[in-house]
Amino acid sequence: MIPQSSNTCISFKSSGGSRSWAAGVLSLFVAWTGLHAAISVSREAESFKVRFANVGRKAGLDAVTVFGGKETNKYLPETTGCGVAFLDYNNDGFLDIFQVNGSVLEGFPKGQEPTNHLYRNRGDGTLEDVTQQARLVQDGWGQGACVGDYDNDGYVDLFVSYWGQNQLYRNRGDGTFENVTRKANLLSSRERWGTGCAFLDFDRDGYLDLFVANYIDFDIELAPDSKSGLCHYKGITVACGPAGLQGGKNILYRNRGDGTFEDVSEKSRIVAASGTYGLGVSTLDFDNDGWIDIYVANDSNPSALYRNNRDGTFADIGVRAGCSYSQDGKTQAGMGVAVGDYDRNGFMDIFKTNFAGDTSTLYSNMGTGLCEDMTFSVGIGVNTRWLGWGAGFLDLDNDSWLDLFLANGHVYPEVSQLQTEAGYKQRKVVYRNLKGRRFEDISEQLGPPITTPKASRGCAFGDFDNDGSTDIVTNNVHDAIDLFRLESPRQNHWITIRLVGTQSNRSAIGARVRCVVRGSMLIEEVRGGGSYLSQNDLRVHFGLGEASSVDRLEVRWPNGLEEEWTGLDVDQIVTLKEGSGRPYKSSNQRESSSRATVSN
Repeated sequence: MIPQSSNTCISFKSSGGSRSWAAGVLSLFVAWTGLHAAISVSREAESFKVRFANVGRKAGLDAVTVFGGKETNKYLPETTGCGVAFLDYNNDGFLDIFQVNGSVLEGFPKGQEPTNHLYRNRGDGTLEDVTQQARLVQDGWGQGACVGDYDNDGYVDLFVSYWGQNQLYRNRGDGTFENVTRKANLLSSRERWGTGCAFLDFDRDGYLDLFVANYIDFDIELAPDSKSGLCHYKGITVACGPAGLQGGKNILYRNRGDGTFEDVSEKSRIVAASGTYGLGVSTLDFDNDGWIDIYVANDSNPSALYRNNRDGTFADIGVRAGCSYSQDGKTQAGMGVAVGDYDRNGFMDIFKTNFAGDTSTLYSNMGTGLCEDMTFSVGIGVNTRWLGWGAGFLDLDNDSWLDLFLANGHVYPEVSQLQTEAGYKQRKVVYRNLKGRRFEDISEQLGPPITTPKASRGCAFGDFDNDGSTDIVTNNVHDAIDLFRLESPRQNHWITIRLVGTQSNRSAIGARVRCVVRGSMLIEEVRGGGSYLSQNDLRVHFGLGEASSVDRLEVRWPNGLEEEWTGLDVDQIVTLKEGSGRPYKSSNQRESSSRATVSN
C-alpha cells in the first residue's frame, strides 16, 4: 500500500515574454472551459434527487468488525479489513448479508473472539442474526467472501478467505451450512494470505470453479514491525509493506464435479501474472467471446487481466490491454474493482480504487482488445484525497446509465496525527453518470450518510428490499456494518433478472444479459466477486428510464446457449430458467474459432 501518484503537472519555463503570454492564454482557456463544463454539469445535476438512509442499526446489524489495532498497527495484516456479501441463502427471494470479521494480534479470551455473522433478511426491513443456527461461527483473520452454487443443488454456497486457512461452507438447504474445506480438498499445506475471491466456470463444464487472490507470503516472525522504524508515511512510523515483502501467488481451483477441487494454478498459467499483491477480484467477459475472464486489482504492482484462452489456460494481458497502470504509466496501489458498461458501447469497462494521493482509475473498454484510461477525461481525476477500497457501478436513479459508489478509509490509523490527510475515517464518494460523457461528484449534495466519515473497506451492492433500487452494505473497521437503503422519488422504471442455470452452472455466473428497450441495448453480467473482497447480488438489475416495457431480453448462458424473451413487464423481479426461452443466434457473437473482436 505504498502511495503512488498519477497526477501530471505541466509547467512553462521561459524568460521570453511571448511564451509566458501563450501560457497565460492557455491557462485562461483551460480555466474557462473547465468553468463552462462545470456549469453545464451542475445544471444537469440539478434535477437529480436521490438519497441514502443508513438503516443498518435499525435493521439489526449490530455486530462490530474487529480488525487490528485502533490507534496504531504493528504489521500489515492489521490494515486490510474485511469484505461483505449479499446472498439469498434460503431461497426466499430476499437478500441476506454475510459479514466477514477479523481479529487482533494479542488475541481474545476463549469464547470472546469476534466471529463472522450471517443475517437473515426477514422481508420486512429487519434482519435476524442466524450465525449460530446456520453453523457459521468462525473466528480468525477473515478477509473476503464470495458466493456460488458449486454443487448445483439449488442453494448458494459460501467461500471465506483468510490470512490463514480459507474455508468453504456447503449450503445444506435447511438453513445450515457444513464446513467442507477438508472434504473439498481445499486445505492449504502452508499459511497463505487469501484476499479477493470469485466463483466462475472457466472451462464451461457446468460446475463452478474457484479463484482466490493472495496478497503476501507473510511470516510474522520475519517481517519488520512498525517499532523497527524502517517504514514511514509522511514522517510518521507505520506498518511495513507490501514493498520488500514476498508477494503471494493467486490460486485457481477446478471443480471436479464430485464435490472436490483440484489446484490447477500452474497448469492454467494463473501464476504467470505480471504483478502480485492481489486484492480485489471480479469476473467479466472482457472480449465478448462468451468465456469468462478475471480482473485482479494489485497493490503497488501492475494489475492483472486474465484472458481465458478457452483451452483451460489464461494469459495476463493487462499490460498489453492498457488496464494495469495509471494514465502516466505508473503502478498504483490497487484495492477494489468494479465492472460495468458505463458508456453503453457493449463492452465491459473496469474501475479500480487506489491509494490516497492518487486518483481512482477508469479503463474504458474500446472493444478492440484495448482500454483507454478515461480517468481525467470524464471527471474522475478531481479526487485525490481519498483512499479507496470497495466500489461498484449502480444505477442510482434507474435512468439506464451506470453511476459509481466508492467506500473509503485510510490504511494507517496513525494518519490522525497529520493535518494534511483526509483522516483515517473518510467519507464515501458518489459519482453520477451524465450519459456516458462525464461523471459528477455528487457526494456533498447527497449529504449524510455518504459524507459521514468511516474507516470503510469492503462493500456489496444489491436490492435488499426488492423495491427496484440498488442498496449498499459496507464493512467498517472497528464499527458495525452499514446498510445504505437507496431512496429515489423519480418514477423511472426497472427490471431485475434472476437467472437459473440447468445445463450451465446453477448460479449462472458468467451469463451475459442484453436488455433491449426503445431501440437501445443495455448489457450486464452475472459475476463472481467484485468490489473489495466482497460479493454483489447475483441478480442482474437494469434501470429503464421512462421505458414502460422491455422490447426483448437476450441471455447468453455460461455454456454459450443463447435465448430470448419478449413481452416482459417492467418494475418486477423475473426468474428466467435456462432452456425456457426462444433460442437464437446473435449476429454480433464472436465465433468460437476466432479471436476477432466485434462491436455491439
